[in-house]
Amino acid sequence: MTSLPKLFLTTGAIAVLIGMGWGILMAATQDHTLAPAHAHLNLVGFVLMSIYALYYALTPGAAQTGLARLHYGLALLGVVLMVPGIVMTLQGQSDLLAKSGSVVTLAAMLVFLAQILRHGVGARSAA
Repeated sequence: MTSLPKLFLTTGAIAVLIGMGWGILMAATQDHTLAPAHAHLNLVGFVLMSIYALYYALTPGAAQTGLARLHYGLALLGVVLMVPGIVMTLQGQSDLLAKSGSVVTLAAMLVFLAQILRHGVGARSAA
């Protein structure tokens, strides 16, 4: 496994551990007000990061590109902006961070699509 897949997977594991702790806290307090933010942390922070990690582990040529490093940066920034932004929105504050995080997450997915189209899937794929 190259370092980029490990970085994506480690980030995903950290996100899901935070998400699990958050879920336990919500259950213990019976306050599920922030459940949408919790769900997005688990989905975007864990599921997507894990899918990205597996893709780059299967397609090491794609992992070696500058576009792959940009992809990681955008994916991480999307989570960091979106989740607190959803919390703020749910608390009646500005939704600017949530919107910004959503756009950055969309950009990360577009980079992912570009990588798939450029490199295919698998170690021997070229297109």
